[in-house]
Parts: sequence; C-alpha cells; structure tokens
Amino acid sequence: MGEQYRPAVDSILSSDQCRSLRCLAAMLIPASHEYCVPSAGDDLIFADILRSIGRDVDRVRHLMEKLDTLSCGPFADRDPADRGAVLVRLQVTAEKELMPLARIILQCYYRDDRVMRSLDMEVRPPFPQGFEVEQGDWSLLDPVRARAPFYRPAP
Repeated sequence: MGEQYRPAVDSILSSDQCRSLRCLAAMLIPASHEYCVPSAGDDLIFADILRSIGRDVDRVRHLMEKLDTLSCGPFADRDPADRGAVLVRLQVTAEKELMPLARIILQCYYRDDRVMRSLDMEVRPPFPQGFEVEQGDWSLLDPVRARAPFYRPAP
C-alpha cells in the first residue's frame, strides 16, 4: 500500500493521522487487479486527497482523532484484519462526519487518469471542449415554472 509515503512537514494532519487516512482511503476504495486501477491510498491519489481537504480540514482532523480513539491508537497501526470492524464502528458513530471525507476521496479517485482510462473516459478536463449532453424533455420543468415564487425579491 505504499508505506514509503511521507507527508510534508507542513502537512495539515499529523504523521499518524496521514497514515490512518491513507489506510482508510484504501479501504473505502481498494485496488482492483481486474480493472487495473489503484486504491485510493495510491501515492498520486492520496497526495491529491491531502491537497483537496481545504475547508474541511477541521472536520477531517476531528474524524481522524475519532478513528484513532476507536482504534485505541493510530488506525494505521491496527492489524489489517481488525481495521474493518473499527471502520464499521466509525460509520455507525460518525456517519455525517464521514461524508465530507468520503466525498473528497471519491472526487480525487475519479479524477485520476488511470481510473478515467479504466472507465473508457477521455483523460481531459470537461472544459473547454465540453461533453455531449443528450437533450431531455424540458416540459418536465413546467410544474416548477408554474409555482408561485417562494423567495423574497432582491432590492
């Protein structure tokens, strides 16, 4: 799982929290040999996860503290066979707190070139070329347009 990763000195998380987050990410999205894709704990993907935490840093830090508390020490130091039970307890006790982190992990994973290729997607940003979007039935919006405004008009 790439234990050679060392977080930057000025990292937003402690070294133990980074190791635990990396294990958590790899458990949420494991590698697949069948589809030739890495886990979310891969070096490149994990570096993107750390860069993408941004405004959720306090939530992620708190969640990592909770994870390490449930693990009775750093989650990364737990036996890999025992980590699953700890993760289930975290999901039960901190489901809402886990959602922002899960969103970050998913976003970073699915923007990785290797993952995009495995999904037969062209490896490029969506703009400026854009993607072809099939036109839908615009009449489905008629009931919404017919509703009375429920907002206060701006001055």
